[in-house]
Amino acid sequence: MRNFDGFTKGINLGGWLSQHELTDEHMNTFIKEEDIKKIAETKVDHIRLPIDYSVIENEDGTDKPNGYKHIDNCFEWCRKYGLNMVLDLHKAAGYIFDDAENCKGFFEDKELQDRFKKLWDKLSKRYGSYPENMAFEILNEVVDPDVKDLWNDIAEETIKVIRKNAPDSWILIGGTRNNSVVSVKELKAPYDNKIAFNFHCYEPLIFTHQAAYWVPGMTDDFKISYPKDLGEYYEIAVKTIGEFYAGLTKGYDGTMCDKEFFKRYFKEAVDIADKYNVPLYCGEYGVIDRADPEGTLNWFKDINAAFEEYGISRSVWSYKEMDFGLIDEHYASIYDELIKYL
Repeated sequence: MRNFDGFTKGINLGGWLSQHELTDEHMNTFIKEEDIKKIAETKVDHIRLPIDYSVIENEDGTDKPNGYKHIDNCFEWCRKYGLNMVLDLHKAAGYIFDDAENCKGFFEDKELQDRFKKLWDKLSKRYGSYPENMAFEILNEVVDPDVKDLWNDIAEETIKVIRKNAPDSWILIGGTRNNSVVSVKELKAPYDNKIAFNFHCYEPLIFTHQAAYWVPGMTDDFKISYPKDLGEYYEIAVKTIGEFYAGLTKGYDGTMCDKEFFKRYFKEAVDIADKYNVPLYCGEYGVIDRADPEGTLNWFKDINAAFEEYGISRSVWSYKEMDFGLIDEHYASIYDELIKYL
């Protein structure tokens, strides 16, 4: 597996230019230069910046006046404080990961796909001159596993568009099932030697998303600790949020959820990355702010140990708010220790 130099450890800026009402007031105030300086002080080497297409485009596909200013400002701040950037398209015209049921047409709609490629043509023209400092993640969390072949084709066509403007920039590609690590095997062989394979990890979901209002079946008073026996996690998850969200812990009764669990969980993807000699990057991982801080710290220690042993690059979700904020009050008691295990 290749090293992902310059993108080893990072922090997401979730909720700034994506997953929020994108008013001028919000975009002008949620992240400022002092935030990037604070992130640099944690000794990470990059940020992951999720953006929605609507930050820079009108609904008809025309550019918004000053639409790029927040990305430009963030990139300038990052370079000032020695950080690189993964530019992540979190929402495309016609596709968003958390409304996948209404977005299936994207994978068969040529007009939407053409617009998607045109957007990446614009982004790569603007930022393709900085291959050491900015990587491109072409789409966040494809959900439906049935579109894997269509997605592979769309991704390859998009890479070809980007390569006309950015021949040396890193491009990140993830699989289906919300970019699960088990979907890395679905990805085509890398198009060229500047491709990184991407996944997200919030396992066990019953712990990392406890009391999350958006998880079906979860209640706002649900509590669970870490670590526990994987069989116990599975049994509780099936009763609470259902088989779909519990399956990854099935069959491990009598085995604690620890570093070895994460190593087993990542191993197939690591082998694939080794086969193709591509970097492996976990673009999101983290624990909700309803969890006990001590359990959160234990979880971070375990997943960090697996990342380090395999050489997996990563970016934690998320810097502030968004129910996962590293700098928020809930984790103040463990913050200094927690950032050692990013």
